Amino acid sequence: MAKSARFYGTGRRKKSIARVYLMPGKGEITINKRPIDEYFGLETLKVIVRQPMTLTDTVDKYDVLVNVHGGGYTGQAGAIRHGISRALLQVDADYRPALKKAGFLTRDPRMKERKKYGLKAARRAPQFSKR
Repeated sequence: MAKSARFYGTGRRKKSIARVYLMPGKGEITINKRPIDEYFGLETLKVIVRQPMTLTDTVDKYDVLVNVHGGGYTGQAGAIRHGISRALLQVDADYRPALKKAGFLTRDPRMKERKKYGLKAARRAPQFSKR
């Protein structure tokens, strides 16, 4: 490993974009300069973020530094998971089959549908009245 080993991965989901850096350490996860327990209130979101590291048994081998913006908490958690997965590929390409099988390397294509003219929202039509 290099003297300043720093592995990078970009994760995206919905409107969220996460820049993830992995550095050798004790397994601390810092999101926007705050610890994960302070940033995410829900336990399920913390589990989602830790999934790729749990799968590859690298939980206490790397510190994770994340800059994330856009979207809501759930989208941000998904983006961080995607970014960590991509960064782990730079660490060791042998993790690819396991991460791919779990679906952590696939960019979730679901996005907000655009509003159409003549409608109040993407699909919501004005109220119908017969008279």
